[in-house]
Amino acid sequence: MEWLLLAGAALLIWGVVLYNRLVSDSHRVKQAWSDISVQLKLRHDLIPKLIAAVDAYASYERTLLHEVTRQRAAAERAKDPAAAAHAEALLGDGLRRMLAIAEAYPELKADRQFLQLMGQLSEVEDQIQYARRFYNGAVRNLNVRIDSFPDLLIARSFSFRPAQFFELEAAVEETRGTRQ
Repeated sequence: MEWLLLAGAALLIWGVVLYNRLVSDSHRVKQAWSDISVQLKLRHDLIPKLIAAVDAYASYERTLLHEVTRQRAAAERAKDPAAAAHAEALLGDGLRRMLAIAEAYPELKADRQFLQLMGQLSEVEDQIQYARRFYNGAVRNLNVRIDSFPDLLIARSFSFRPAQFFELEAAVEETRGTRQ
């Protein structure tokens, strides 16, 4: 009888430990997504300044500049990682096209403000990549825990759901496929 009570207590402790690990992993994913959101906001805040700098030299490219502005607004509205990845892929493509136009303007490429903005954008892009790697690692850990025995017993009992990866490359490929 005593060993049965001991086994029950051990089982309860084991369940609590697994539950707490799932909660911890879930919070790590949320915190990592928050880090990505901060970096994306910084990127979105740089875009109007870049557009203004390019517009000063290449005003006849207004269609592309308006398109990038629309893509920025769509990216800001994206709430979940899949929608954000798709919107950010479109925005990144628009930014690349805008910067390709800037290559045709030596005065713009030499402009101190434009160069400073490009440096800031490059730093933010690097930070987005670091944050994305951390987020995807946290998602991987949570998803493996949710799918692994015995953790899946607790995960299913308390309705833990797998998180979505933030995959810009897949979104870029998907975007290219829809335009071809």
